Amino acid sequence: MDDQELVEAVAAGQDTALRELFTRHAPWLAARLRSVLPAADVEDVLQETFLAVWRGAAGYRPDGPAAGWVWGIARRQAALFLRRRGPAALSLPDAAVAGAGQAGGPADPAEAALLRAELTAAVAALGPAGSPEREAWRLMHVEDRPVAEAAALMGVPEGTAKSRAHRARQRLRASLRSGPAAGASGPAARRSGPAAREGGP
Repeated sequence: MDDQELVEAVAAGQDTALRELFTRHAPWLAARLRSVLPAADVEDVLQETFLAVWRGAAGYRPDGPAAGWVWGIARRQAALFLRRRGPAALSLPDAAVAGAGQAGGPADPAEAALLRAELTAAVAALGPAGSPEREAWRLMHVEDRPVAEAAALMGVPEGTAKSRAHRARQRLRASLRSGPAAGASGPAARRSGPAAREGGP
């Protein structure tokens, strides 16, 4: 499926499609968000972004790339986050394309909570904060550091850093495919559908 088809599937209630969008877009979204957010807060804003995608997918209009629409949502979520922290208006990178839709519309709070738990669990599956694979994910994907710098910060050879990042992607993908607990289906599956993966090189 291409991105537009995935958004349409999300609008139809398929949480599998939401996980696939997360897989494709979380790494580069994290890199952009890192330019305006403290690194420690990027994961929270990413989760809120994909919850907003879930809620707003029905209002998506394919006037431009779906990735631009998702980035527009991420920018708004980052602005809301920073507003809560202090400044009332912030200048985020102007990478949203025309047609980045409003992420609104009613959502079942229980479903939103379940989705948040699933995304949190996917990151938690990498291990506790500071563990090798989670640290590799944080440094190379959330903070977008080069391999050499991440390796130096972890005190390991570059090949080891790459291997850890690769394993982190695999574990995140497996966690998103299987859902919150072994055999458990996602929130949309409670109504109509299945479960999915992570990503970005």
